[in-house]
Amino acid sequence: MSRAVLDASALMAVLNREPGAEMLTPQIMSTAAISTVNLAEVHGKLAHRGFSPDDAWAAANGAIREAVAFTAEQAKTAGDLLIQTRKLGLSLGDRACLALGIALRAPVYTADRSWKNLRLGIRIYLIR
Repeated sequence: MSRAVLDASALMAVLNREPGAEMLTPQIMSTAAISTVNLAEVHGKLAHRGFSPDDAWAAANGAIREAVAFTAEQAKTAGDLLIQTRKLGLSLGDRACLALGIALRAPVYTADRSWKNLRLGIRIYLIR
């Protein structure tokens, strides 16, 4: 199985055992990659919820197989996606996730329903 890319919302669903997390099977999680931009989002959310910074970092990193550095190529792709996704209100983090999926030619998993109708040449799976 090739890599799967997780959005911050998907990783938070796994960490919080939220509805939809069951879609991210152990097989998918064993291949899971996340952009360092999205990893920063998850780390910050966990710290905001009361985790110590070290525990937040360990939890965020421990659930995924690989954190992929946000590259200049991905930055360009994320910037290019702004026009196409503006009406959906996608954040930089959202676009960084999609840019990683495009770069890896890998499916992306998200809990963000606004991504439902995106057509970017990659598979996008809504976990709920």
